[in-house]
Amino acid sequence: MMIPKSKHPVIVERIAEILGDGRLKVGSQVPDASLRDWSAERGGTPLALVTPESTEQVSAVLRACHEAGVPVVPQGGLTGLAGGAVPSDGAVLLSLAAMNRIEEIDTTSGLMVVQAGCVLQTLQDAAEAAGRSFQLDLGARGSSQIGGNIATNAGGNRVIRYGMARELVLGLEVVLADGTVLPMMNRMPKNNAALDLKHLFIGSEGTLGVITRAVFRLHPSVAGANAALVALSGFSDAAGLLAHAQKSLSGRVTAFELMWADYYAAVLAATGRRPPVAEGHAVYALVEMQGSDPDGEHDAFQAMLEGAFEAGLVQDAAIAMSQREVDDFWALRDGIAEILSHRATTINFDVSVPLARIGECVDDIRAALKSRFPDLQVIFFGHAGDSNIHLVAGPIEAVDPTGHGIETAVYDLVRAYGGSVSAEHGIGLHKKPWLSYSRSPAELDLLRRMKSMLDPKGILNPGKVL
Repeated sequence: MMIPKSKHPVIVERIAEILGDGRLKVGSQVPDASLRDWSAERGGTPLALVTPESTEQVSAVLRACHEAGVPVVPQGGLTGLAGGAVPSDGAVLLSLAAMNRIEEIDTTSGLMVVQAGCVLQTLQDAAEAAGRSFQLDLGARGSSQIGGNIATNAGGNRVIRYGMARELVLGLEVVLADGTVLPMMNRMPKNNAALDLKHLFIGSEGTLGVITRAVFRLHPSVAGANAALVALSGFSDAAGLLAHAQKSLSGRVTAFELMWADYYAAVLAATGRRPPVAEGHAVYALVEMQGSDPDGEHDAFQAMLEGAFEAGLVQDAAIAMSQREVDDFWALRDGIAEILSHRATTINFDVSVPLARIGECVDDIRAALKSRFPDLQVIFFGHAGDSNIHLVAGPIEAVDPTGHGIETAVYDLVRAYGGSVSAEHGIGLHKKPWLSYSRSPAELDLLRRMKSMLDPKGILNPGKVL
């Protein structure tokens, strides 16, 4: 595939030589789907879209772009909510979609070796078929790619038991800006041979290197779950229920999702589902315990709930009697897409606050927004068991078209409570103005120096994060 020099930069010809036919698109050939993620951020006009099929091709493309000083934007499944993968002007979009193979599942060692373009649900299904489980899980599982999950240190539904993406990664292969390949494909839980460099790239959003392969920790298989949807009088009782459940079930709680009354009413209206427990309570919790023998564990789960009732922590509860009912509970928690379809344009916040202070922080945010924007609709929900709160504010057009005033009100309070402006979705473009609320000047200075050292020409995902 030869591109005439008179029409395209030399770098395009060089990439065409590296990749061969069919793996390079330029100009109008670049599909609209590659120009945006799930955020409202809009980037620039890219030079080209490339889809390498091997680490060697990724290395060669990056080496060529580094030598020419051409920016590169790594792209995964484009399900991000912070604008971390939108194009920069004149950039080469580097899609990992063609690098989507599961290379190995080692059930003896409890690990999986995969390429970065694998879709999350494909990993989950493959692990299950092998008699194991891969415990990173989030709503975009059917389209998000695992390289992007690592690059944003994704969290999701089961962090309370299994941790963020970082806790599931044993090893990585990363290509630096100049094409250098770092083969850090560690397969052991214990390896203290000096500093573990993979952690530099987990959560770096493609600004320090491009993740091409990974070794993941697998967990024992699960046959199902016990779950309950519980009505509570307020957050203090929710915190008490979490502590009670963790103690009663020996730390086996896999999810503790909260839905405040505003979210619960909105999701019931948007989905048309019947409420498992009546509306009118302050907070609702989805409590789940996965296991290899859910039927055998049912009595222990029910005893936990009975103890919570006796302690005055729970006002009402519906216990799932089948996996279908567990799925129905999760459909309410995951019904945010249906809510958003009725409320565009919205601002979707992903923040964290120390667990003990979540209740008062939510109350203060709600009061501040009500005072400044009385007509604004706001709903609160999230993975509160791991300190993560999601809130959706909108439609914003009539009350704060830019959204800046709403963001200022929320992030000022998150900072005052010692929280983070990004619990699990990254910084990208959207949260870049607020990063200093969660990182000190000394930390930001060190991040800039690391960026300069690993990417001296600044070609990797320019303008994102820092």
